[in-house]
Amino acid sequence: MDADSGQKQATETSTVIVENGEEIVKVNTMHVPNGINQAFLNGPDQIIPADDYISCVPGGHVKLRLGSRGLAAEPPISVPGLLNRTAARYPNDVALATKKSDGKWHKITYKQYQERVRTVAKAFLKLGLERYHSVGILGFNSEQWYLADLGAIHAGGYAAGIYTTNSAEACFHCLETSRANICAVQDKKQLEKILAIRSRLKHLKAIIQWEDPVDTSIPGLYSWDQLMEIGNKEPDTQLNNILKTISVNECCTLVYTSGTVGPPKAVMLSHDNLTWDAYSIGERVGDLQPTIDRLVTFLPLSHVAAQVADIYTTLHYAVPVYFAQPDALKGSLVETLKEVRPTRFFAVPRVWEKMYEKIIAVGSSSGSVKRYIAMWAKDKGTKHHTARINGALSAGMIGLPLDFTISEMIKYWMDGTTCGYKLAKSLVFNKVRESLGLDQCLLFMSAAAPLSPEIKKFFLSLDIPIMDAFGMSELAGAHTISIYPKFKLDSAGEILDGTETKFDGSESVNGPGEVLMRGRHLFMGYLFDEEKTRQTIDQDGWLHSGDVGRVDSNNLLYITGRIKELLITAGGENVAPVLIEQTVQSELLHVSYAVLIGDRRKFLAILLTLKGKINQTTGDALDELDTETAKWVASLGSKATTISEIVKNKDPYVYKAIEAGIARANKKAISNAQKIQKFAILPADFSMNTGELGPTLKIKRNVVYEKYKDIIEDFYKE
Repeated sequence: MDADSGQKQATETSTVIVENGEEIVKVNTMHVPNGINQAFLNGPDQIIPADDYISCVPGGHVKLRLGSRGLAAEPPISVPGLLNRTAARYPNDVALATKKSDGKWHKITYKQYQERVRTVAKAFLKLGLERYHSVGILGFNSEQWYLADLGAIHAGGYAAGIYTTNSAEACFHCLETSRANICAVQDKKQLEKILAIRSRLKHLKAIIQWEDPVDTSIPGLYSWDQLMEIGNKEPDTQLNNILKTISVNECCTLVYTSGTVGPPKAVMLSHDNLTWDAYSIGERVGDLQPTIDRLVTFLPLSHVAAQVADIYTTLHYAVPVYFAQPDALKGSLVETLKEVRPTRFFAVPRVWEKMYEKIIAVGSSSGSVKRYIAMWAKDKGTKHHTARINGALSAGMIGLPLDFTISEMIKYWMDGTTCGYKLAKSLVFNKVRESLGLDQCLLFMSAAAPLSPEIKKFFLSLDIPIMDAFGMSELAGAHTISIYPKFKLDSAGEILDGTETKFDGSESVNGPGEVLMRGRHLFMGYLFDEEKTRQTIDQDGWLHSGDVGRVDSNNLLYITGRIKELLITAGGENVAPVLIEQTVQSELLHVSYAVLIGDRRKFLAILLTLKGKINQTTGDALDELDTETAKWVASLGSKATTISEIVKNKDPYVYKAIEAGIARANKKAISNAQKIQKFAILPADFSMNTGELGPTLKIKRNVVYEKYKDIIEDFYKE
């Protein structure tokens, strides 16, 4: 059912956006409001008519993919409407909690949360935030991050999170393409990036710094206290008038994501995208207890997964949020977890891997008796959860003779699927959970990148079943989430109710084929980029994921391959390999091919080949260095004339030069996660005859990965 039924008046349209007399961008068949349409002042929860599911311009509106029943038929609600509703239902309950320098948790209620959001919104308007322009947010998770995010949306602008690891140039791209009027930064370190590019940001009017003393000599720079003071002095009139113009089917948030080539794209997410996906997630998770459940936020809020889980799902279900310390991923997270004892824990694979490494380290230092008990307990845990997953869990005293002896009773408790598990839980599992601060946790989740089935199996044996979630920025976060015991170790999760999935190019409705997805969580479009939007969303409204997968009879999705060359690190960072490979090759002209490694890995590494001579008859790559490469090697001080000599002896002259070239390339990386940490020179150049190159000399990555898997695994050995 379309959302435009009963709404006859169309919005005014234009094919050009003009600002201050300057033509910004031409748009084909896109609807652009020419000012505020006075016929639609029933916001923020109104639906303004639209005739397309796609819009790529500021102020555009889209049709909603409303269903006739079930979750897809849930009445739409805006972000301000959601905050209003939750604050009305739970005005005096804890919304956000921050541990400050006095060592105490400082908490604010939902009523205070709402009041502060409105204060920030009024201050943003006073400082010059224009309709459909953005507020860039650059800092670690905090109360101020949340307030800036929701404040920008309430004021009719866009919230645009920026990764704290971004370089100044990467920040410039996000701020300029989103037409940022305001940028909120955490501290002096982040401020320096903005000051370095400020003169080129033609839309920027003010900078807000929420930590560290503010340099009063910098024009247009305000402290957080000054921001709140400005907002408190403003009447509510302008803000209330802006809220009346907001609709659920317009953009409220920009999430920047990188493709396989080109600069990051701004994913336009509507109010309905975010609030509906949050609602759908909560319904799948089930049994969320408002004001009682607890969540610790520490994953980057510039990532869509953290936004929809930590900001919007918690807001939808009134779950208190506790902010971790900025050094959470450097070691302090566990201490925060021990204090808060969250009931739901959401992490990326790298966090689970670090916990795994810590448990392994503790176990290896234990005595033989403790190790034996741990091994026994893990066996009981694995059998117990496997039985639950398979629906074959035994219970009670089945199998125990009526005239049992004490020794038979002990054996039963030690070996029985149910009772052995209970004993193991008491002796081992509860202690492990307590050591991690997860003793009250009811749901363990992993998302943003695939988590190794082996690590999931390890945690399952310790009574910590980790559920998978799969999604994209273009889907406002999640498209699948598994709930125990309906999951499999190698599955990406169960498809959310109210969404659709099919497989392109498959003869079967279950796949395998490219995973196509559709639903109310499907984004509006890429800002100012209709061409790429329509390449991503086909004419029938299906999002092409670039992933190959299948679905089983339990509605569990399995990702079996990737059409795109996009890498996703263990920390959930999207990395476009081609750009980095090209940068390395531009710094090292005698490198023939570069293949970036890092999918599901802790860090990036790279495989390199040196340019060798080619057999002109067969096309085979020879061991002898080509003429120019040989000259370069000699200029370094090396006497090597073949590739094999360099690799066998790890020629210090050549390896040092390669290291220097990679260091130069790393300086151009947009974030620390996109820097190369290790490299290897391969023993031979690529060729078609040896299988690494296709007919157009394009690298066959899967062939390279398989052929050099031993070298790749050596990168990641501790």
